[in-house]
Amino acid sequence: MSQQVWAAQALESFDAVVSATEGFRSRAGQRLMAQQVARTFSSATLGKVDEESGEAAPTRSIAVIQAGTGVGKSLAYCAPAIALALSRGTRVLISTATVALQEQLVNKDLPALAALLPQPFKFALAKGRGRYVCKLKLDRLAGTGEAEEEADDDLFAEEEAAARAKRPRHETEARIQFYSTMAQTLSKGAWDGDRDSLDTPPEPEVWSPVAAEGASCTGKHCPAFSQCTYYDKRKELVGAQVIVANHDLLLSSLGARVLPELDNCLLVLDEAHHLPATALDQFACSMDLSRITWIERLASRGLRIGALLEVEEIADIPKHSAQLRQTLQDLARIVMDVYGAQLKSQPSAWGPARVRVPRGELPEQLIAPLGLLAASAEGFLDALRAISKALRAEMRDKPDEAKRLSTLYAQIGMLAPRLEELHATAQLLLQDAPEGAVPAAKWFTLEVDGDFIVVKAHASPILPGTTLRNHLWSAVRGAVLTSATLTSCGHFDFFLREAGLHGDEATTTLEVPSPFNYAAQGTLIAAETRADPKNAAQFTTEMVDALLHDIARVEYGALVLFTSREQMRQAVDALPTAMRSVVLVQNALPRTQLLRRHRERVENGEPSVIFGMQSFGEGLDLPGRLCESVFITKLPFAPPDDPVGEARAEWLRAVGRDPFSELVVPATAIRLAQWVGRAIRTEEDMAHVYCYDKRLTRTSYGQRLLKGLPPFALEQRAPL
Repeated sequence: MSQQVWAAQALESFDAVVSATEGFRSRAGQRLMAQQVARTFSSATLGKVDEESGEAAPTRSIAVIQAGTGVGKSLAYCAPAIALALSRGTRVLISTATVALQEQLVNKDLPALAALLPQPFKFALAKGRGRYVCKLKLDRLAGTGEAEEEADDDLFAEEEAAARAKRPRHETEARIQFYSTMAQTLSKGAWDGDRDSLDTPPEPEVWSPVAAEGASCTGKHCPAFSQCTYYDKRKELVGAQVIVANHDLLLSSLGARVLPELDNCLLVLDEAHHLPATALDQFACSMDLSRITWIERLASRGLRIGALLEVEEIADIPKHSAQLRQTLQDLARIVMDVYGAQLKSQPSAWGPARVRVPRGELPEQLIAPLGLLAASAEGFLDALRAISKALRAEMRDKPDEAKRLSTLYAQIGMLAPRLEELHATAQLLLQDAPEGAVPAAKWFTLEVDGDFIVVKAHASPILPGTTLRNHLWSAVRGAVLTSATLTSCGHFDFFLREAGLHGDEATTTLEVPSPFNYAAQGTLIAAETRADPKNAAQFTTEMVDALLHDIARVEYGALVLFTSREQMRQAVDALPTAMRSVVLVQNALPRTQLLRRHRERVENGEPSVIFGMQSFGEGLDLPGRLCESVFITKLPFAPPDDPVGEARAEWLRAVGRDPFSELVVPATAIRLAQWVGRAIRTEEDMAHVYCYDKRLTRTSYGQRLLKGLPPFALEQRAPL
């Protein structure tokens, strides 16, 4: 079948779904997006291509589509993509950034679409392994609430063991009861083993001991394999034509065969503006130079298990482990010799003290120890790989000993990722950028844990685009990237560079405007202060006074967005008694409870104002009276002390470029557009957006930021 026929049939499927949806409003922008999706996916070459035998090189096809709020982008990509996948005998992989959108797709959009498309299809949600319970771990903890104390069976890091030692007895008993109840609920089939399906998902420190992990999992050799939630969910993925995942899982599982092969599926990246930041997080690494007793435990386990299996490669484990411990101690000492004064002089109220290595050029005295560390870690890892290989062979040959062998495998696997992280961090720290090349960001942190000083080393790439081009786009054939905020100051260039698609001939862009009449539905009030926002103390005082004056007039729902915890704290402290019952503060309640209480108040005709920070500035859907006003306390510039951002700005200046204009302003434009986007969610909404930062209207870059916002009616207000 030709590309044109595939594309035409996919668009016909979209049109049929729209026609069959009762009360659905036809939108020209939505159809334009669906047309672009159909064209993009129909022209991509999928599957293996043998260029040596004369087959043409595969055609890559990528579309970057900004679809304004109200376009209905989920249907615009789902209907044509699924129709095309079914015609071509392939699958659709949809990746999102938030759990909320994943749940909307799996629980609402895809079931509705499945009822309307003539050809049936199955869909499934893909989550990381750590979202599911490990039955072996749960059974082990259900009786005690803790790990057993024998050193050779302690599967927890020493900092976690120290926390357990300080835990009151009643809390330990509560843990035992919690794990026992969880195990019983799982065995009765009343719970599916998914953390997110628990009525109240547990805190990370409670969940972590029972979470499934790849490093300690023996797969089909595990005695609990037939009852394993994670592998049951994996089976669902095999039979699904549509898989919904997230950006973290997509990038962390590259080459791991957890998700469909990227050269043989149709990839949709929704909330794509998050992709660059996710890439930097995925490929950054760090190592603890202070807490190192786990190395001795890992060596002890490796020697004991390797001897049982007669693995020859274990002979050098004592040498490697001793060298690792000594070298980490040497590195911690050198770091404190070189950077200790800077680290100790920083206040500790807002997290670890931090010092960045200028230009990524490490002091000479760190080079040799890091080289020794990388070599020792690599030798140790080689020995562990030999042990793991022997264990898997033993499991295959002796299935009746699966439980014992799985426990041995887990004892190594729980600590091996730490060794892998040591190796990766040392390598990235040692990476020396050639003249003109982009250096990695490198920094050290210091924090005090009781009487213990913890020194860590960190490294990260600074250009997400390069990372994505090398690891993701080199494998992808057909993709659509979409979000309501992909242009910055009116252009796609910034996002294309960040996402690694700038200059890629396979990439096309499309901007689909929102159907909303922003000029009639919304007003942007530029409420100025006398103080310059750079004068934080004076500005915050003035801003809080103006904010309290404005929110006192809120009749229904409103959202106030802050740029720092300190700023929000001052606003909360300044609330008059009568207003305190009206305000809901982020983190005072779990997010779902807070939003439920907000809705209840508004539905009862009461005013309700949410105070939140960055995570409340996007993905929050509060239509109608739930959010009639959005208050932006200050332009949302990124924190100035981010070491990756600092390193990138330093590199840009070194090559004669302006980081503020090229990096800071475009990134702020996308963030500001997201914040403003909380105001108008439907064609019927009427809302006001207040911004108390006079730089929005008084500076040239502020004018650039305004170009990226919806065309609200603009009102300027002098200081109160």
